[in-house]
Amino acid sequence: MTSASDDDIIRRGLLVDGEGGNEDKRLNNLLKTFIRWSASKEEDENSQAMYQRMQAMIGQCEYTLEKAINTFEMNKQELENYEKLSREIDDKIKEATTRIAEAKTELQMAKCIRKNRQEYDNLAKIIQLHPDRQATTKQLQLLDKELSSLATTKQKLEEKLELRRKQFMVLITSIHELQRILEEDDENNEESKEEEMNLSS
Repeated sequence: MTSASDDDIIRRGLLVDGEGGNEDKRLNNLLKTFIRWSASKEEDENSQAMYQRMQAMIGQCEYTLEKAINTFEMNKQELENYEKLSREIDDKIKEATTRIAEAKTELQMAKCIRKNRQEYDNLAKIIQLHPDRQATTKQLQLLDKELSSLATTKQKLEEKLELRRKQFMVLITSIHELQRILEEDDENNEESKEEEMNLSS
């Protein structure tokens, strides 16, 4: 089971590796550049360079957002695959459990048959020549091992599925945070424009 601190580790990993860590700084730089550019009164080479730089910064933000969305979709698909695999494991466990129950029934029947046959001395050798109990016991042991292996596999898959769910939720949180920052920047840009218009008038 993943602890609460693992969520912080996952989120920090997403932020540090470029998925969002530099977005605040990048957006702030973009905002500052935009303010300087919009405050520039003359069309000169420096103004054009600032414009080109803003275009590049916007492109980087769009690329990061698109990459985050693609990662989100990929994780969503992987989560669906794990859930499908978990359902298949459940079906196999149910099938194995049914087979074990049938084998136990067969074993019980074999014991009853043996008990009845032991009443007849003349059938003792025939019973020994037909190792029904031994074969059934061996089959039961094999099915028990198979069930144990499937249960272990299911547990590992459920743990991995839980980790993916947490990663999925962290990714969604990061995307929402990025959207919030972009919306705040848009609002700040509008406020800056209004202030400039008020100052100009």
